[in-house]
Amino acid sequence: MPHTRYTTLIAPDNLAQRLAAAPDSIFIADCRFNLADTAAGMTAYAANHLPGAHYLHLDRDLSGAKTGLNGRHPLPERTAFADKLAALGLRQGQQVVAYDADGGMFAARLWWLLRWLGHDAVALLDGGLPAWQAAGLPLSQAIPATPPGDFKAGAPLAVTVDVQTIEHNLKTHERILIDARAADRYRGENETLDRVGGHIPHALNHFFKNNLAADGRFRSAHDLRETFSPLLAGVPPERVVLQCGSGVTACHNALAMEIAGLHGAALYPGSWSEWSANPAHPVATGAQP
Repeated sequence: MPHTRYTTLIAPDNLAQRLAAAPDSIFIADCRFNLADTAAGMTAYAANHLPGAHYLHLDRDLSGAKTGLNGRHPLPERTAFADKLAALGLRQGQQVVAYDADGGMFAARLWWLLRWLGHDAVALLDGGLPAWQAAGLPLSQAIPATPPGDFKAGAPLAVTVDVQTIEHNLKTHERILIDARAADRYRGENETLDRVGGHIPHALNHFFKNNLAADGRFRSAHDLRETFSPLLAGVPPERVVLQCGSGVTACHNALAMEIAGLHGAALYPGSWSEWSANPAHPVATGAQP
């Protein structure tokens, strides 16, 4: 019997039903993380996690090697990351569900990475671990033992732009940049992570947490479209570039745009951490234009 394919979000009850009916049809990834305590996610996973979930660490698994100039969370090498997922048991075409405990802040990175690897059967657990627990659904401490899968990287379903494209865009204004950081960091205030505060000139600001409703779940497709459309101002989503501090929470905006039916935005993986590492790059501060 064919199963529903989820490509953006899956509700806790739908995931629970799928796990009960066909647990082997789902690959679950726990992406919990804390930027201030990089061991916290793994500790939380060891204490309890969704049944059958594997843990993926933002720094070790969902990011590549840093050079000091390529940002705080550069992309992993595509083939190596695909091999890592296969070693954990991921199969071609298998449904992936990612979750965290922060409204998708970190799980959206895996959602985007899998689309970058050509895999569209990937969804976030809407509301994450808090929603799962609020529904009274079970947790486990067992570490899953699964045979290696056959997952391979395919043609990307998500695209990137590099720093040279952003530099060129300062002259052409062909693309709209949307910065996912909190408004204070966008304005250049309270910067604690990167060399200098501020934002890329002409970038607009849409804080990723504004994609969520009060209950921690994503807002409706209609609401998200109504939020993003004024930022685009009639520009096709294919000409949008999403960025943040290090290319992580920008993926949350990518998911929100996908839910809204605004397909095709690109990611600038290096984001502010790469841009600001080069003293020659111009910096803007203050509120968005």
